[in-house]
Amino acid sequence: MRLDKFLKVSRLVKRRTLAKEVCDQGRVLVDGKPAKAGTNISVGDELTIRFGQKIVTVRIEKIVENAKKDEAGLMYTLLREEKLQSDSDVLSF
Repeated sequence: MRLDKFLKVSRLVKRRTLAKEVCDQGRVLVDGKPAKAGTNISVGDELTIRFGQKIVTVRIEKIVENAKKDEAGLMYTLLREEKLQSDSDVLSF
């Protein structure tokens, strides 16, 4: 599955267009490497996403084409959630 679609279906990002923008800005890493929206992801991959002053790291547990709201959270496991303190932390990502 494409990275931008996974982010939308899993509800980590609200809209697919927003997911594409986040990827294109270099704010998403797959297994530690910068990823584009079209990157194919698979079960076991680790995603690191920077949302403003927060960095979230998740592991993909399952991939489904469509998920209801209560099923979306089962698609990944939250590994870390860090709040950034200063602008220098944001630049080092």
